[in-house]
Amino acid sequence: MSATAGKVSVTVEALREQIRRLQAAPRKYLAALRTGVEAFDELLPGGGLPLGQVVELWGEAASGRTSLALRAVASAHREGRLCAYVDGPGELYPPAAVAAGVDPSRLLIVRPKTSEQLAWSAVQLVRSGAFACVVLDLTRGPHGTGGVRLSPAEGKRLMDAAVRGGSLLLLLTAPEAPGDGMMRLRTEARDEEGLSVEVVRSRQGGIGSRTLVPWKALYPELEGGEAPWGAELAPAEDVTVPEIPREQAPREGHRGILWQRPGRDTPMPSLRASLDAGTALH
Repeated sequence: MSATAGKVSVTVEALREQIRRLQAAPRKYLAALRTGVEAFDELLPGGGLPLGQVVELWGEAASGRTSLALRAVASAHREGRLCAYVDGPGELYPPAAVAAGVDPSRLLIVRPKTSEQLAWSAVQLVRSGAFACVVLDLTRGPHGTGGVRLSPAEGKRLMDAAVRGGSLLLLLTAPEAPGDGMMRLRTEARDEEGLSVEVVRSRQGGIGSRTLVPWKALYPELEGGEAPWGAELAPAEDVTVPEIPREQAPREGHRGILWQRPGRDTPMPSLRASLDAGTALH
């Protein structure tokens, strides 16, 4: 082989390697969603929250469940993707979400009128493939009741929808009403130390693994390492669930509706416009 032919061969192989890296990058991102909270991400078997699955954050009030969920939403927003939040208690406060890094223009907040509509709303949102991450807060019902427990049929529909739509579904559950996620993470506040997270259920292994997330890593805005023992969040306005288009083409992997990537290519109505409308899910 001549020197020229050898150089061409090396160049071609280098180009092939670059193409392989470019092709692998989107698939790597679609496999897991990193929150940016290093200790938490390292605890998870895949190095992040897996897309196409249901992950349950299970713990007492003020145990960091919502904060971890908002960090996941903020991470998806940094990638230019859309997210949805089914707010059972009706206590998600948009300014607090913005402080956690959430982009309001890319977040749809849904507040069903009854507990029975919570799982149904989440199924429609997840199954659409339009949202990279959907949070379903079951810690309390719409009328101040205790934790909302899903029926086995509802749990199965949610898991099927996550696999089908390629989205990450985060369940926020109370101790008295655990859900049925593919992975269950128990959260527990440890005074000034931070947030303890333990893997208590997982199909990918790592059961029993535990980590301590310092409050400063979860709440960078805190000063002096103080614990985030805050007051209840004020309720925001109710919004309407937009009509979710039904899929028109076969799927391939986690491509979402009409071959789109979950939470990336589908436009979403402005959150501010929805809040100004002040309408509710019927």
